[in-house]
Amino acid sequence: MAVAFVTGGTRGIGLAVVQALVARGDSVVLTGATVESALRAETAVALEAGDATRVMGVGCDVRDRPSVRRAVEAAVQRFGGLDLLVNNAGVGTGAPIEYLDEAEWHRLIDTNLTGVFHCSQAAIPHLKARGGGWIVNVSSLAGKNAFAGGAAYCATKAGLDAFSEALMQEVRHDGIRVAHVCPGSVATGFNDRAPESGAEWKLHAEDVAAVIVHLLSHPPRSLPSRVEIRPARPPRK
Repeated sequence: MAVAFVTGGTRGIGLAVVQALVARGDSVVLTGATVESALRAETAVALEAGDATRVMGVGCDVRDRPSVRRAVEAAVQRFGGLDLLVNNAGVGTGAPIEYLDEAEWHRLIDTNLTGVFHCSQAAIPHLKARGGGWIVNVSSLAGKNAFAGGAAYCATKAGLDAFSEALMQEVRHDGIRVAHVCPGSVATGFNDRAPESGAEWKLHAEDVAAVIVHLLSHPPRSLPSRVEIRPARPPRK
């Protein structure tokens, strides 16, 4: 089966993707912002799967190019190659631009956009060495549906959408398929917030993971390059 590298794989959508990939028989390297968080997730996934040989957690700051390089090389050394990169690590802040701290602006840009650049650049040579593979970027409907108080976050996701479409055109003839998956409202603890009550109408992390895993089953001639996912029955306005 495939060898996957999933950023932000310790919780939320990233963890759900890791669990789904391991369940289908893939080997997965997951990253966390700290070594401790990555190892906790590794242990939890291994216990759930009953197999500790196909999952590895590594600490990785996607904003830091050397950190990303080390993590990708560790994945290749452990499992012998790379077939799939899921760029999921992301942060979000809701604040009007007038009051948004400059350091927070850079944190969003560096994590949500520059981090994807770092990981993609590190992974592409290894994907080419296997004759191709997948890069799946977890974006958001906020990339095209901007909202007040979320300008910084929305800008990163709009940039990620454009990055994904350009990268898709660059590497498609190398057998690398690039897709960006754009969920709407998801009930997760994103940005260190506890999942709110009364949000049963929202997507679950497992719903997004299911879409990502389904992408991988498409025949080589098929490339769903942008996938939008919305809650089926949101509250009426």
